[in-house]
Amino acid sequence: MAEYSYTVVPGKLKDLLGKIRETGVPPKVTTKWMESIGYKSSNDRTMIAVLQQIRFIDGAGSPKELWTRYRGANYRQVLGDGIVEGYADLFAVYPDANARSGEELENYFSTRSTAGKQVISKTVSTFKALCELADFSSAPSPISPSQVEATTPDVSVRVPAQSGQEAPHFSPKLHIDIQIHISPDTTPEQIDQIFASMAKHLSRIKE
Repeated sequence: MAEYSYTVVPGKLKDLLGKIRETGVPPKVTTKWMESIGYKSSNDRTMIAVLQQIRFIDGAGSPKELWTRYRGANYRQVLGDGIVEGYADLFAVYPDANARSGEELENYFSTRSTAGKQVISKTVSTFKALCELADFSSAPSPISPSQVEATTPDVSVRVPAQSGQEAPHFSPKLHIDIQIHISPDTTPEQIDQIFASMAKHLSRIKE
């Protein structure tokens, strides 16, 4: 069961993301680095997990490509990309998750987490705080089953039977070609997500 990262100080995410654009890229995001840019409270450290959730850093705290891209002019769109990628399961259920109500988000997170009500509330607050700072107009939509999963038609061929013989029945194999058009701006992480989703849903066709 998925557990989503959250911060107990969601109101500070705007300031932290602003400092990511203003300060140099650190080798790793650590408690010391957080303290060096003004976040000395233990509560502030909970924002590190959120940076991992939105794919700005990896599990070891090293900045990823999205971190560097966020320092550019299209930072709001980059954040939108990171949110869609980090909350891919949520956006697969609600493609407009960024516009959903707090109640709807609480229902979603509650059914996919073992956390208590207080944590769920913080998880929703964290997600909504991030969305307020992002632009989703160019964010890649998560691939849904309807986009990838092809419906196999019931195709059969019957050959005219000779007198006194039953007509043989053939079920031809179906060959499916899928073309994927990927924007040059798509990150390696997003491409991995696309193909992982395809592999998942194409396996159903084989079944």
